[in-house]
Amino acid sequence: MKVVVAVDSFKGSLTSIEAGNAVKRGILSACPDADVTVLPLADGGEGTIDSIAPFLCGITRTIPVSDPLGRKIEASYIFDPESRTAYIEMAKAAGLTLLKEDERDPYLTTTYGVGELMKDTVTNGAERLVICIGGSATNDGGAGMLQALGAKLLDKDGNEITRGARGLKDLCRVDLSELADRDIPIVVASDVTNPLCGPDGASFVYGPQKGASQKACEEMDGWLKNFAEISGFDPYEKGTGAAGGMSFALKNILGAELMSGAEIVMDITGAEDLIRECGIVITGEGRIDSQTLNGKAPFKVMKTAVKYGKPVIGICGITGEGYEECLKAGFTKIAPLDDPVMETSRAMISVEETVERLFIQASDCTF
Repeated sequence: MKVVVAVDSFKGSLTSIEAGNAVKRGILSACPDADVTVLPLADGGEGTIDSIAPFLCGITRTIPVSDPLGRKIEASYIFDPESRTAYIEMAKAAGLTLLKEDERDPYLTTTYGVGELMKDTVTNGAERLVICIGGSATNDGGAGMLQALGAKLLDKDGNEITRGARGLKDLCRVDLSELADRDIPIVVASDVTNPLCGPDGASFVYGPQKGASQKACEEMDGWLKNFAEISGFDPYEKGTGAAGGMSFALKNILGAELMSGAEIVMDITGAEDLIRECGIVITGEGRIDSQTLNGKAPFKVMKTAVKYGKPVIGICGITGEGYEECLKAGFTKIAPLDDPVMETSRAMISVEETVERLFIQASDCTF
């Protein structure tokens, strides 16, 4: 029996690989002769680069960059010399986890460090960029990144605006004449479809988790709308609200192509070929509910499994409202953990025991 395991991280408890290996141990406890392949799964957010690094023939380069509040930190990216492609994870320079909880303030946080990473990749020979966005502490529409690359974002007096979303309130003109890297092909890995502005936009949907009050969300939404209109683009375009609007600047100003982060990861790991040849697929994440069907990583795995007629089991910490829709969409079975806990070592044991029970109950591997 060949089993492919591709489980997304259980946020706050398990990384993708930790969860996948726990699933593997549970399968082997019940079926010692099973042939189990564990693949990383991610959607472009935090941890994506680390999860795909073993599948890339790349060199890791670490440089000093600005963190979300402008302090110097070390951040790394991967450069594949054969394809001349650099893989950047936004969260390593502008991630929410880089800040203490009382430091979260999207008025002030900037994507400047991401631009510094991008600039370094090109200086060192990159001819193509794959940028994984998500898990950001920012809501500046990618303005800081553009500033790092040489764009001039100017106020009414012709002075550079300050970094962070608050600076956008003074924006009157965007000068791209000295913007670097405009001709470099860029692929953006993201599974967020929200627009830049509006009630479903970056500020209102994601601002609160980054420390924004209701008033701040309203103000930032207006500033981002002004930024988009001054730049000559639609502030309500689907997909441009990812990572505090980082996808807006990447797509519209740098000409990037927005792609599913999960599909990029699956392509790098060769997941489709392995799924085609296996007997059972296991995927999952911390919570499975109706939102899972909105292009999230386990949904991408499920669709591939269904394409080849494979049974696919969703493992999760808990189920949420509308999880039944996932069964209608193609999941063969959804199995919440017997003991949904947060602490890492206990969570691994809970995953292992839940999967072992499932495979023992399905002694003929019929789910």
